[in-house]
Amino acid sequence: MSQSYCRIVQVAIQSQDLLDEVSSEVAGANVLFVGTTRGITAGTKTFAIDYECHESMALAILKSLRTKAVERFELVHCVIEHRIGLVHVGEISVAIATSAVHRKEAFDAAQWIMERIKEEVPIWKCEVGHDGNRVWVHPDAVPGRRL
Repeated sequence: MSQSYCRIVQVAIQSQDLLDEVSSEVAGANVLFVGTTRGITAGTKTFAIDYECHESMALAILKSLRTKAVERFELVHCVIEHRIGLVHVGEISVAIATSAVHRKEAFDAAQWIMERIKEEVPIWKCEVGHDGNRVWVHPDAVPGRRL
């Protein structure tokens, strides 16, 4: 059953399920973007990223972005999932699935949504090193955090 939705989850994201959700007989393009935790950032080995968010606000903004993307890029369907909590190297932290009549719109929408998520959604990430050292990526944006 295809539909459009947004979710914030604390479990592994099943990317194929998201792609299946946006599939449609009228869509000639289905695009899946997955963001994963990388093993090295700025020369430092990363063990995991610990994501925190203001969940109700983050979900509201994700839904608004999805609605705007559907209208702006004439999408058939759009699904967005973002994981919070500890996300280990190689695991998916965010997934965006889009479908459209043509590929350009599906690709452009996924990229536009990801850029907006990074700029607008109150989800913060803390890089966790193998030594246990924790560094907030944007410490000035994390409520109540001072480094």
